[in-house]
Amino acid sequence: MQLAFVLYKYFPFGGLQRDFMRIALECQRRGHQIRVYTLIWEGDVPPGFEVLVAPVKALFNHRRNEKLSAWMEADLAKRPVDRLIGFNKMPGLDVYYAADGCFEDKAQNLRNSLYRRWGRYRHFAEYERAVFAKDAKTDVLMISEVQQPLFIKHYGTPLERFHLLPPGIAQDRRRPADADEIRAAFRAEFELADDDLLLVQIGSGFKTKGVDRSLKALAALPAQLRKRTRLFVIGQDDPKVFQLQSAALGLGENVRFLKGRSDIPRFLLGADLLIHPAYNENTGTVLLEALVAGLPVLVSAVCGYAHYIAEADSGLVLDEPFEQAQLTEYLGRMLSDPGARATWSRNGLAFAETADLYSMPQHAADVILAEHA
Repeated sequence: MQLAFVLYKYFPFGGLQRDFMRIALECQRRGHQIRVYTLIWEGDVPPGFEVLVAPVKALFNHRRNEKLSAWMEADLAKRPVDRLIGFNKMPGLDVYYAADGCFEDKAQNLRNSLYRRWGRYRHFAEYERAVFAKDAKTDVLMISEVQQPLFIKHYGTPLERFHLLPPGIAQDRRRPADADEIRAAFRAEFELADDDLLLVQIGSGFKTKGVDRSLKALAALPAQLRKRTRLFVIGQDDPKVFQLQSAALGLGENVRFLKGRSDIPRFLLGADLLIHPAYNENTGTVLLEALVAGLPVLVSAVCGYAHYIAEADSGLVLDEPFEQAQLTEYLGRMLSDPGARATWSRNGLAFAETADLYSMPQHAADVILAEHA
């Protein structure tokens, strides 16, 4: 069977992009042909994948998206496929992977009325409606229950079109037998002393992930604790604004910004705490990657996967609405108590043994291929 996948941008370190790759590879493993339509492709192309980068340009992103849709539609008319699977909202999809939240809900509640007169709003509203409208045919792969009621509220989407997936944590994120050796080598490489404390914040989109909140909390720690605490911020984003904030807060060498990278498991094993005070987050895969590596987590409650941290008792979840003072208090408490961190680590590893945190690609492929099984 010929399958086509479409996403606006592929790069190896994005959460959506990694989910796409694992689902597409699972479909290929089951014997199906894979074609990909995209605007940007960064990184290697897996053997057997046909990747088509649309030769389109536009001043505005929404116009570029429309040109991709038209270009893809023309190609599909000449070379039809059995199913079209999208990782961004757009017309014509058989299956949509819901990595993003409800655009219409944000537009109505977080923007002023003038915003809804712009072409950008009309584009994204129309593309979302094409997926979720009551009479649309698109099956929706949901990775978080949080957003489903919002789509139903705005579009009346029938329940039977939603398919809730378990998380899809890659097995290479699980704590290996030689974790202590990896940790020691990592900390030697980054010149971390035995009594140094390492915070990691991982994820592209530094503003959305709350890097500003993390920097403020680090700066507000008691002087002696702050002095031996380092923060590594890792992701595909321009760090300039946050580097300036870090300097203004007097954090100096305490903070390092690193580009997205493929050896994240080493950071999860080498760190003492994952901090993730996001402003919004549909899921937060990195939270579970930390959990299965045995790394305690400090997270804001808005993240779709924050409830796993609470259920596993593998860290602390901030209250909503967010308060900076609570983040600072919790951070200081977690860094100051090695015994509690050891307990959270053990709890996370025990939870990882029994909970289904890994089978998302298999379940997604089941839905994609269901009508042709």
